[in-house]
Amino acid sequence: MTGSRALSLNTLVRLQRGLFTPPAPLRRLPVPDGMTAPMGCDAVAVPARFGPLVMPRLPRVGCVYADEAHWWWLVPSDSDYALEWPAPARYDTGAVVPDAPASPGLIHRPDGTLPYTPPIPLYLAVCRLTDTTPSWSRPVTA
Repeated sequence: MTGSRALSLNTLVRLQRGLFTPPAPLRRLPVPDGMTAPMGCDAVAVPARFGPLVMPRLPRVGCVYADEAHWWWLVPSDSDYALEWPAPARYDTGAVVPDAPASPGLIHRPDGTLPYTPPIPLYLAVCRLTDTTPSWSRPVTA
């Protein structure tokens, strides 16, 4: 092979780094000042058109964030355990909102120091709005 040249490991590493695009910064919904989240925080997102329909169906509303596309409710960590959140809802572990173009704004802050919306009433409200049978009511198949 005339005219070929061997590439050093340093050159290969530099080339690989040039191809790497750093990930977008993670946007995490913040717990407001003066509030504590002793159980950690996750978030449940629904399309913005569903947000105003979910709110009145809840016995207690915790922190709610919104932008033009979605509304997010803070829930205790692991609130997705044994629950299949119905589409188009989405469960965001760590309250990280990966597709938000900017940090969503806080539109509801509850009284007290806990930021959580109870996850079971939220789950039932979302199931009702999406005409989805809750996972524990579905027939078991073998």
